[in-house]
Amino acid sequence: MTPAARLQMAIEILEALEKTGQPTDRFLKAWFRTRRFAGSKDRRAIAEHVFTAQRRRAGFAHRMGSATPRALMIAALLDSGEDIGALFTDGFSGGYGPAPLTDAERAAIAAPPRPAPRWVRGEYPQWLDKELLRAFGDRLDAEMAAFLPRAPTDLRVNTLKAGREEVIAALAAQGLAAAPTPFAPHGLRIQGEAGNLSQSSLFESGAFEFQDEAAQLAAMLPQARPGMRVLDLAAGAGGKSLALAAAMENRGEIVACDVRGEALFELQKRAARAGVTIIRTLLLEVGPNPRLPDGVFDAVFLDAPCSGTGTWRRQPELRWRLTPGRLADLTALQDRLLDRAAALLAPGGVLLYATCSVLPVENQDRVAAFASRHPGFVPVELADALPVPVPGLGRDFRASPALTGTDGFFCAGLRRVGAGPAGHFTHG
Repeated sequence: MTPAARLQMAIEILEALEKTGQPTDRFLKAWFRTRRFAGSKDRRAIAEHVFTAQRRRAGFAHRMGSATPRALMIAALLDSGEDIGALFTDGFSGGYGPAPLTDAERAAIAAPPRPAPRWVRGEYPQWLDKELLRAFGDRLDAEMAAFLPRAPTDLRVNTLKAGREEVIAALAAQGLAAAPTPFAPHGLRIQGEAGNLSQSSLFESGAFEFQDEAAQLAAMLPQARPGMRVLDLAAGAGGKSLALAAAMENRGEIVACDVRGEALFELQKRAARAGVTIIRTLLLEVGPNPRLPDGVFDAVFLDAPCSGTGTWRRQPELRWRLTPGRLADLTALQDRLLDRAAALLAPGGVLLYATCSVLPVENQDRVAAFASRHPGFVPVELADALPVPVPGLGRDFRASPALTGTDGFFCAGLRRVGAGPAGHFTHG
């Protein structure tokens, strides 16, 4: 494909992404599967165009005065110093490529750049400005800058099957360099491109799972031990369940719940690969579930559905898909799940509330609202749960690319200290 053809395909992909809720990486795989004429170099170049436009959408739109996919690609080329006129010609001559620049586009290119407001510099929607300022204060610019590059590939070594040094050596034999993560004791960070690591025999053997270091640390915070009874509420595909099972040395019981049957099916496959036998999956239904008894779990890990603001390095499209209405729906769901989790804990048990969000409205605000509804719970000092000091870890855990070099993440711990009649909690 010519550079102009790659550019046109990137524009078409960006247009199509505006009509779907699919993650960009999954959408791209499906797109290229039906367009075999695009070679591997073409696919990489087109994907880079698409992700660059998503990561820099606010700045590019500000520069051109338009957020159309075509305007975003013009601004990207302008930013990289390429010959825009030479690329926007093929559509005119009948080839596959963008049509020539319009007079309005030429005028926007020629206009001097305007000063950018904070939300444009930070590459986030304007309506999130106050909330992100609540989260980061005078560190906001630095924090948002750290969300722009691509995230590294982190692995969690499955201690039921392998040791960290053993996996490092095995990866090296495959030509992949990996180093221990700074804080998580079983974590590895790939140095450079991970390639097709998910198709390797090492992965198929269950020696490791893909998991960001912040999520690995979060799974350590409940201090799961062999013999415990643990509930993973809103488990998804079960990354935390698998980490908890390894910490429990595959002894005890983990019940993993979710509303998505396909995610639980994926967890079953992952558990079989990892050699984990203590996880029982349970499809979560609306309302009370008699198969999920109250007051019996030593720990409940609630990794709540959230905005995903902490994963913007991996899924930059989430920046622009979030709306105030969607955020309000999420906080209401988070409250309902917290209330449900409270009833499931045994006295003395610990509720670990986690999100991959950096927004206080989903994090500290939800914990404070929960505490006002449930006086029989007291905060847990999470700093006591890890053997090494971690930035952002105190009574709660707040991770971010700038602070910890990980995804953005939040965790808070609450211990049930007593129960009165009908599940109304009181201090013991």
